Amino acid sequence: MSKKLNASFDTTRHVYDHCLCFAAQRAARALARRFDEALSPLGLTSGQFSLLTSLNRPEPPSMGSIAALLVMDRTTLTANLKPLEQRGFVEIAVDEADRRVRRLILTPAGRRVLQSALPIWQETHGEIDRLVTPHDGKALRSGLRALA
Repeated sequence: MSKKLNASFDTTRHVYDHCLCFAAQRAARALARRFDEALSPLGLTSGQFSLLTSLNRPEPPSMGSIAALLVMDRTTLTANLKPLEQRGFVEIAVDEADRRVRRLILTPAGRRVLQSALPIWQETHGEIDRLVTPHDGKALRSGLRALA
């Protein structure tokens, strides 16, 4: 942008119309709210669903790898794991090969709640996908992955 902006209402409108960060934050909040409402009968939030999904692997992932995947610092990840651990959905174990590493284990109860959540996610995601054309949805996912 070559023209210097001032803090006028026109500038505010320009930021609103052009700022990717603002648009992404608004969309993320709206999407999270929609999934939070859909998953609430299971007592899960959208963030907890994402976290449980990220742990659904053949081998328990490390805390560091999940933090990187979710673009989250370890302190925030630990705070987000606590309620899932308290509900028996996740266990945190010391890695046998490297005692500094913590492994995140999706428990059988965690797998069951994730299995129950998947049809809810699928239905809600389908509703959202119908709001955008297939090409737009693919481009949006691609762009968001590039930014993350």
